[in-house]
Amino acid sequence: MTAPARPDPRTYWLVTLVAAAIMMVTMGARQSLGLFMGPMNAGTGMGVVGISLALAIGQFVWGAVQPIAGAIADRHGPGRVLAGGVLLLALGCALTPFVTHTWGLVLTLGVLAAAGAGAGSFSVLIGAAAQRLPAEKRGMASGIVNAGGSFGQFLFAPLLQKLIVLFGWMGAMGSLAVLTLAALPLTALLRRQPAQNPAHFGPEDRGAWAAVVRALDDPSYLLLHAGFFTCGFHIAFLVTHLPGEVRLCGLPAQVASWSLALIGLANIAGSLAAGWCVQRFRSKYILAWMYGSRAVLIGLYLVAPKSALTFYVFAMGLGFTWLATVPPTAGIVGKLFGVRYLATLFGLTLLSHQVGGFLGAWLGGLALAKLGSYQVMWYADIALAAAAALVNLPIREAAVRAQTQPV
Repeated sequence: MTAPARPDPRTYWLVTLVAAAIMMVTMGARQSLGLFMGPMNAGTGMGVVGISLALAIGQFVWGAVQPIAGAIADRHGPGRVLAGGVLLLALGCALTPFVTHTWGLVLTLGVLAAAGAGAGSFSVLIGAAAQRLPAEKRGMASGIVNAGGSFGQFLFAPLLQKLIVLFGWMGAMGSLAVLTLAALPLTALLRRQPAQNPAHFGPEDRGAWAAVVRALDDPSYLLLHAGFFTCGFHIAFLVTHLPGEVRLCGLPAQVASWSLALIGLANIAGSLAAGWCVQRFRSKYILAWMYGSRAVLIGLYLVAPKSALTFYVFAMGLGFTWLATVPPTAGIVGKLFGVRYLATLFGLTLLSHQVGGFLGAWLGGLALAKLGSYQVMWYADIALAAAAALVNLPIREAAVRAQTQPV
């Protein structure tokens, strides 16, 4: 049997860079929404708890959409899924200035914008890249796609803070809706479904549902979910409530926007480093190191003086592993089950991430309302990060790697 022709190397870069650019827009918009909490509360009187609930529901919806969007993309190609996601994200942002109560905000930011960002995010984009690239290119490609999202956070956070100052939160939200449409033309470049490589299917491909059932029966897959749940918890807590923490420390709003930007900047380096490491080291050890480092960093933040410099150093340190967990997590899913249904199976992993995200965003608002500070949330972050470091160690990555070698 003749081996399938290898794609032109220029295709690697085109697919990877297009996916990274789309991720830059969708993640940049999504990860900067916490900047609107204070101005929105002051302008509408919805309350921190109500706004936190809407953003927390958005965290969950973003995750819940991932396996659905991934399954559609696996079956029909990613282009239309991505285009629909960009349009939904823009619509949700455009309608938000017109809402006057919490449940309206739940609909616009919690459902429409979150669903759109989810359809244009990790599961579909990394799945699209993996199906179009040879195995030796996938780890680095997922790091580059992930770095695109981090660059979006670096770019969007200070830009949106400036727009909020100039035009108010409603004008800035409308501007965000327009900015997200910049990704729409790029989705057409991923519309064509790749020629199916038999290696994608494995010896007994029985469809997406059978792949899901098989995955949920694998303890390593479930342990991966448990660690990723923690990642979602503290990322959502920080991206939603870091501006509030900065206000409690008596520092100006610009410290929060630049802290979020520095998280994104540091994660560009972290994502590229993670993509490089995935190709050389077992991903479960990379994840254990990342989660453990977060527990140490949060502990150091709690005992440090609360100055602008402290926030910037904390942001850079935490940002290095912020979403750099994605390449090794997606890599383990690919090693366990192949890439044919990677968008679906990694989408389910992202759902567990966003269940944690829902709790991190919502409980942060409750903690502030009931206790007047986020102290209990910081301690919960430390405990969960330490637990996540430990649960990744029993994953059977080496055995799976041996099983997936071509015969």
